Amino acid sequence: MTESNDSRFRPADEAIIGEAGAFLAAFRSLQMATVSAEGVPDASYAPFVRIDDDAFYVNLSALSTHTGNILSTPRVSILFLQAENDSKQLFARKRLSFDADVALVERDSARWCQVMDLFGNKFGDVMDLIRPLQDFSLFRLQPRGAVYVRGFAQAYPLETSQLVHIRHINDL
Repeated sequence: MTESNDSRFRPADEAIIGEAGAFLAAFRSLQMATVSAEGVPDASYAPFVRIDDDAFYVNLSALSTHTGNILSTPRVSILFLQAENDSKQLFARKRLSFDADVALVERDSARWCQVMDLFGNKFGDVMDLIRPLQDFSLFRLQPRGAVYVRGFAQAYPLETSQLVHIRHINDL
């Protein structure tokens, strides 16, 4: 995501990693940026779950633009952004962003069943309607790195090895 010697960033210590994890734990959906094969960008969102592999899992309809983009260009940028109402300064909202690789999870595989059960536990009855729909596909978004910004001049790159410390405990 970034070079660790980039002067725009500070090194992340355990307290910052813990803060980033607590920030992430408050979210049930993620914002993502995808790009088509022709280079056309798309910003969207999706509910997500996480398991013990530190990836984000999203279940997306083939009818959506982001699904076509992911299938043609399997990289995404993920964003978690502090609500405007919770921010004292809109120019310095807290945010956690990830650069991630995307992989399709095969329908009815053991991993697909495990993750879809988590979706049912987390989001309830709506998953009884969505789960059998054949136009939905489950994708694994595997972070390569992240940046946590907690305010002006407070940006911290998080390396892959540090991401295990910000695991979203509620989904495990």
